[in-house]
Amino acid sequence: MTAGFFSPLPPAQTGVADYSAALLKAMRASGRVLENRRGDVNLYHLGNNALHGEIYDRALAEPGVVVLHDAVLNHFFLGKFGSEEYIAEFVHNYGGWTEDLARRLWAGRARSAADPLYFGYPMLRRIVEGSVAVVVHNARAARLAGEHGARGVHRIPHLFEQRALPPEHEVIRLRGRLGVRPSEALFAVFGHLRETKGLSTTLRTFARARRDRPGARLLVAGEFASRDLALSLGDALNSGGIVRAGYLEEGDFLLHAAAADVCVNLRRPSAGETSGIAVRLMGMGKCVVVTAGEETAGFPEDAVIRVDAGPAEEEMLGAFMIWLAENPDKAWAVGARAAAHICEFHSLAQVAAEYWRVLSDCYHEKHSSAVT
Repeated sequence: MTAGFFSPLPPAQTGVADYSAALLKAMRASGRVLENRRGDVNLYHLGNNALHGEIYDRALAEPGVVVLHDAVLNHFFLGKFGSEEYIAEFVHNYGGWTEDLARRLWAGRARSAADPLYFGYPMLRRIVEGSVAVVVHNARAARLAGEHGARGVHRIPHLFEQRALPPEHEVIRLRGRLGVRPSEALFAVFGHLRETKGLSTTLRTFARARRDRPGARLLVAGEFASRDLALSLGDALNSGGIVRAGYLEEGDFLLHAAAADVCVNLRRPSAGETSGIAVRLMGMGKCVVVTAGEETAGFPEDAVIRVDAGPAEEEMLGAFMIWLAENPDKAWAVGARAAAHICEFHSLAQVAAEYWRVLSDCYHEKHSSAVT
């Protein structure tokens, strides 16, 4: 069997590109895999942005196995289609009686990055119904794919690729440059800074928590997805204890992540994705604060810190920030359990073997059907 592998790849600065580069290399240990070329069975990686436009079209024309890195494609269609095409696609998913709603969503698309209404309509029907099988990384994505008509849904954990950590003396030196005393905590937010990362919540909460722990620092590392979001957070980003960094290349990311004590990775509204950044940080042994939900339900209760999305979010996050800053041994223990879980269930070799198994099953099913 030859597998076709269709995905954005580096130098594209996306999580899907990095994920796919690691997976592509690992899958070649099992058999022949063709990069962005047709195989006996094709694997298509889909996300919620324009980089996946041609891959989406090919997946419809030549059905294979689709990986839903985001289980909400509404924003993808808002960027791909004009108004009438978008409305027709929405109606295809949810019926003719939703046409007026589709028109309102199109008209208000400027607010789609943060409005929960857009995340409530994943628009998956055409791609999942037309695919041989669907791969997802968490329970919510599996549920959404099934609700939209997927025939075969396979849950494969988000991969973790082990990387060598920087020397301890470099980590200590960086913490000193960031102004973190040995007895104080460094919180951190990593990744593309979008509206859905709840950064305004994290900044407000940290400002209050710092009254109890004035020596604490919050590192905000990543590029902003929109200039408007960056401008709206300008004053908060310049307040006491905030350290700012832009996009970090791999070596710098590893160094800054190693220096952090607690990483905050909120997602709301969620597009049904499993955060690759969260998995990486957990695999490195970091204590990670996540939003409670189906997307994070697969992590053990004692291997992450969960906060509820909703009225209690800031109070819970603030209490956890103070508690973790005052009890670094507790943060370390959460991180150690996280690393053990990720290394056992998310290892690159194990995940690649699962992908190969799904592709092989689909290939043999296709050929056995052809014979009969």
